[in-house]
Amino acid sequence: MIIEKDDTSGLTHLGKAGTEYPDRVNPGLLETFPNRFPERDYLVTFVTEEFTSLCPMTGQPDFGTVTIAYVPGKRCVESKSLKLYLFSYRSEPSFMETLTNRILDDLVEALRPRRMTVTGNFRPRGGIGIVVEASHIG
Repeated sequence: MIIEKDDTSGLTHLGKAGTEYPDRVNPGLLETFPNRFPERDYLVTFVTEEFTSLCPMTGQPDFGTVTIAYVPGKRCVESKSLKLYLFSYRSEPSFMETLTNRILDDLVEALRPRRMTVTGNFRPRGGIGIVVEASHIG
């Protein structure tokens, strides 16, 4: 019987900060696949409650929920690549308004959707929360 040294030695994605999880935002992580129903309007919504970035003034972490809702054009975004892309913001010092619009711009560039809205609902710091909504109509 072979006993593993630890529970994570056979895992390929977990904790690989230097490879799949770059130090800065990387839109190249986004992968797409063909929309098999391009003639139909339908809504795809992703929600992550684990979004993290850094305050550009203090370097402290900002936490929030990011919701991405879009009507696909010819391409759809693959969910794991979207997760890796969003995780790449963990080391990004940026204001919430800026990063919400950057997420929208990167996804519009990759997908060319008919419509898309990105909403960032950020937890309060200093007693005030912020919700940022950015939209695109193609």
